[in-house]
Amino acid sequence: MPVVSRPFTRLLVCLLHSGLLLVPSPIQSEDATGLRQLRTIPLSTLDALLPVGTHVLIERNAIEAFLVALEGAPPDWATVYGHGHDLGHDERLFNLNRERDAAREANPVLNWHVAFVWPGELSQFDPDTKSYTVAIGPAFTATGWGMVRFKPEEFPSNLRVRPNKKLAGLISRSLAKREKVEVVVVMAGVLIPTESIIYDFSHEEEGVGLIMPVVRVEQVEVVLKPHFR
Repeated sequence: MPVVSRPFTRLLVCLLHSGLLLVPSPIQSEDATGLRQLRTIPLSTLDALLPVGTHVLIERNAIEAFLVALEGAPPDWATVYGHGHDLGHDERLFNLNRERDAAREANPVLNWHVAFVWPGELSQFDPDTKSYTVAIGPAFTATGWGMVRFKPEEFPSNLRVRPNKKLAGLISRSLAKREKVEVVVVMAGVLIPTESIIYDFSHEEEGVGLIMPVVRVEQVEVVLKPHFR
C-alpha cells in the first residue's frame, strides 16, 4: 500500500464520513436510469432478491458477528480518543486504521457478499416515467463495537421507483396529505479491496467510536415499509 500522510488520511476519513467522496463502482445495468421496481416483500425474505450466500447485515447481532469475523475484537476506543482531541488523537486514529488494514489483508471475509440498508422516502412524481424519486440517508446502528454506518462506495444519484397501479394510487393520496411514504433501500455488494473498514469518532457524541464498512455496491433494491402492504 502506498505511504499516505496522516493529514491526508484524516481528510479522506472526513470526506467519506460526510458522503462528499464517492468513487465510481460497478452497478447493475438497471442503474443506467436509476429506475427500479418498488418491492413489497418483508425484509425477512430479502434472500429471494439477493445472490445465494449473501450476508444480510441489518440486525445488531449479524453486524457484530460480521465484525468479529473480519476484525477480531473492537478497538480500545478510550485509549485512541485520549483526553478529547489532544495532540495525539489524529496519530492514534491514523495508526489504528493502518494496523487494521494490514491485519485483515488475507481474511476471507473480505470476499463476502453483504447487504445493508439505508432508510428512504418517496417524494416527487414523474408523470413521464410514472415513477417517484427516492430520497435516502445513512443508517447508524448502535453495537458493542461502537456506532456502525455502512458506507456505499457509490450509489445511484437518481434513484426512482415505479409502483404498480394500486400502490401508485395509495402513495399519491398519502403524499397529497403530506404523509411520509417510507421505504428501505437495500444495497448489496462486496467490501472495497483497501481500507474496507474506516474507524473514526462520532460527530454527534464525544468519544463514541464510529465504524464504517465501505461497500462496492452491485445491486440496489427499494422495499416499501409494511403499512402500505
